[in-house]
Amino acid sequence: MKVVAADGFEFQFTDALDAFVFDEKDRSKPTFHGAPMKGVDIVAEFEEAYVYVELKDYDDPSIYDVRNAANDEQKKARQASFKWLKNYLKYKFRDSYLYRHAEQKVDKPVHYVCLLTFENALNGHMQKSLKQELPVGRASSRWVQSLATSCHVVNLQKWNENFPKWPVTRLAGAEGE
Repeated sequence: MKVVAADGFEFQFTDALDAFVFDEKDRSKPTFHGAPMKGVDIVAEFEEAYVYVELKDYDDPSIYDVRNAANDEQKKARQASFKWLKNYLKYKFRDSYLYRHAEQKVDKPVHYVCLLTFENALNGHMQKSLKQELPVGRASSRWVQSLATSCHVVNLQKWNENFPKWPVTRLAGAEGE
């Protein structure tokens, strides 16, 4: 079992070959990449696949929920915030994939899971938008392999329902408690 703590959460990857904080800030750690690129928070390696995990814990997730906007100006601001987050998550994956490609560590299917502290409906909307911009499960006719095999956007409850072999808990004193 590999246990990884990142951004106020602790993951237990029961069947992982390896799991580590990919976006490591500590230069003394062997997983510090030091490249001027965005990195997902965690990379877990399994026998048949890699899983990239990105974490975002928001104090007020309603700022991204366009449905409850009070007026057009607020709606535009929320749409801009949602678009910014989607692009941020997209580039986190792409930069991580490129970095791991340079390490020759994309020799298995890659799954991308974003753990966001949003309600299920908003996570579903983010997942749909993100899948459209990461060529998930499909490749260009000229590609030999796809970039992402799957993409999931879940909250803590859905993570534990969907991935029971990899339980996650919020660490004491973490934001949002």
